[in-house]
Amino acid sequence: MLGICRGRRKFLAASLTVLFVPAITWIYLFAGSFEDGKPVSLSPLESQPHSPRYTASSQRERESLEVRMREVEEENRMLRKQLSLAQSRSPSHHRSNHSKTYSMEEGTGDSESLRAGIVAGNSSECGQQPAVEKCETIHVAIVCAGYNASRDVVTLVKSVLFHRRNPLHFHLIADAIAKQILATLFQTWMVPAVRIDFYDADELKSEVSWIPNKHYSGIYGLMKLVLTKTLPSNLERVIVLDTDITFATDIAELWAVFHKFKGQQVLGLVENQSDWYLGNLWKNHRPWPALGRGYNTGVILLLLDKLRKMKWEQMWRLTAERELMSMLSTSLADQDIFNAVIKQNPFLVYQLPCFWNVQLSDHTRSEQCYRDVSDLKVIHWNSPKKLRVKNKHVEFFRNLYLTFLEYDGNLLRRELFGCPSEADVNSENLQKQLSELDEDDLCYEFRRERFTVHRTHLYFLHYEYEPASDNTDVTLVAQLSMDRLQMLEAICKHWEGPISLALYLSDAEAQQFLRYAQGSEVLMSRHNVGYHIVYKEGQFYPVNLLRNVAMKHISTPYMFLSDIDFLPMYGLYEYLRKSVIQLDLANTKKALIVPAFETLRYRLSFPKSKAELLSMLDMGTLFTFRYHVWTKGHAPTNFAKWRTATTPYRVEWEADFEPYVVVRKDCPEYDRRFVGFGWNKVAHIMELDAQEYEFTVLPNAYMIHMPHAPSFDITKFRSNKQYRICLKTLKEEFQQDMSRHYGFAALKYLTAENNS
Repeated sequence: MLGICRGRRKFLAASLTVLFVPAITWIYLFAGSFEDGKPVSLSPLESQPHSPRYTASSQRERESLEVRMREVEEENRMLRKQLSLAQSRSPSHHRSNHSKTYSMEEGTGDSESLRAGIVAGNSSECGQQPAVEKCETIHVAIVCAGYNASRDVVTLVKSVLFHRRNPLHFHLIADAIAKQILATLFQTWMVPAVRIDFYDADELKSEVSWIPNKHYSGIYGLMKLVLTKTLPSNLERVIVLDTDITFATDIAELWAVFHKFKGQQVLGLVENQSDWYLGNLWKNHRPWPALGRGYNTGVILLLLDKLRKMKWEQMWRLTAERELMSMLSTSLADQDIFNAVIKQNPFLVYQLPCFWNVQLSDHTRSEQCYRDVSDLKVIHWNSPKKLRVKNKHVEFFRNLYLTFLEYDGNLLRRELFGCPSEADVNSENLQKQLSELDEDDLCYEFRRERFTVHRTHLYFLHYEYEPASDNTDVTLVAQLSMDRLQMLEAICKHWEGPISLALYLSDAEAQQFLRYAQGSEVLMSRHNVGYHIVYKEGQFYPVNLLRNVAMKHISTPYMFLSDIDFLPMYGLYEYLRKSVIQLDLANTKKALIVPAFETLRYRLSFPKSKAELLSMLDMGTLFTFRYHVWTKGHAPTNFAKWRTATTPYRVEWEADFEPYVVVRKDCPEYDRRFVGFGWNKVAHIMELDAQEYEFTVLPNAYMIHMPHAPSFDITKFRSNKQYRICLKTLKEEFQQDMSRHYGFAALKYLTAENNS
């Protein structure tokens, strides 16, 4: 009752202000805050001290004015809210779509009369906002399945991390795909004071699979219903978010709203901002039952402990079973069932202000949730159109979203000073390794790169491939940066088999790549290409780390270790599969060499056979790879013999040999100490030889290097003397490590190097 009186008093004061400015301002400041002879606080965030009724004393006037001026920003916010309440309760007052903002203290306040009891119950008495303790952990639950949703989760998490000041514990209900992607991402992201737990979404399918669902989210769109069973039994409260959410404020503000729940309120929800549940969108539109406009479940505050005591599981199941008898299926997944339960049990809901879930689907009333940028808290892209949704201010919202989409995630590795973090073994080992390096060493940056943990997002695009059942399948493995992106379509046309690519990109470049790929018919038609983003960090190109990432995530028994600027001959994929059988690669340690050639022409009529290639070689259109600058790299392939060879032939390792090979997937990784240009492949081939791999040249296979501008790293190698000195030092250390690891047999590498 007190809240209603306050609302009317403020509405009256504001009306008088319009008519009698500025005199009525003094009435508002010094009389509008009193009721029944007692002061009433207007600020939603602070309690005001009790004071005697206003007197005519000028000294008191000045003191009061100073106090009120300091509080004016918060009072204005509260006043706008109270005006909105007064408008909604005044039957003769005209409602304006552009005159309403909402306080954190109350719900939207414009619901239909059947909701009046809830609104009144949700109104908080003015008092100090309950603070979230500095190091209190905020728990967030997200349901995520598939490749696209995993990308969306990253943007959501970025927006949360950008504003947060508290430790975070994410509870991710994920399928096998999302778990693989996000587990690697968070492990390599290494954000302090962030904990991640995964829950198997596939195990939960049986809990909700009996519910027919027409929503595009599929079965995973129903899993928020079973969080009371899924999440740990000692977890008392959690914020539940859809993946298409963007935060514009500190999530601790939303966490603090839990303190406002009263009585049996266990669900914090924002009113649905479309007319969906009113049933008037089209003829014969029949939505699930809901209280008025219903509630949107993109943002939910769940009091788990109370829900469990209320037997939530039984409550929603009985409701769903009853409604499905007539509705047959859900249209909006879990949201329909939540609303049906609330329709029967309105006391469960604490209505959140609508700025906690500004819903950007077509034909919503989202514009009524804000008047200024500062009013925005959470943006919800809940239309299937996503960024293409129709909204008056969509350009602003889109730019805000893109800010986080392209934001450098490395900058979010911020310590929360004063808050103890859980011991992270990987982080501790990394710090120990870095501390052992000598920062005065002229090659310190080279050595440091070996231990740098690069944030990695596996399977950035949809991937779907089942290896051939005959165990002969081969994956092409390569790495690239943004300046080689144009090679992708050509490689896909030349190689029809599976491909694993590691791309070294910044966050912004990753989005450019995504747009490029989605606009390419060639790339979008291929689901057997795994794109793994390794995010940029440091000054060197981590070429061997990229190769290792691409190698690690193949699903075939064999791999072709190539480079992105080479085009394989047409039909090479099938030829290699036959060679795997012919040379018994499954039971022998062999590295099958694909001879490498190059052209200096940007436009090349690609040879369709070995005979055609030899003709172009004789005419000077093609050359053996690097014959004019680095002959040693491929000389052991013995191109003279290859010209006439009809059967595979064996060659011996020689110093600086770096052919492109086909090997089993269990071959050794590349050595990470080599970054940028120089010795990155040479060291790998040397280790294959040390492990007694047999090098066999394939007589009817070839690949051609296409011309391009020199890379930044080769330019540094050629122009920077210190770069070359450090590379030489790393080579010597690698050879010493080989000698220690492989013993007497590895001494030949030192001898060969000295003789070369």
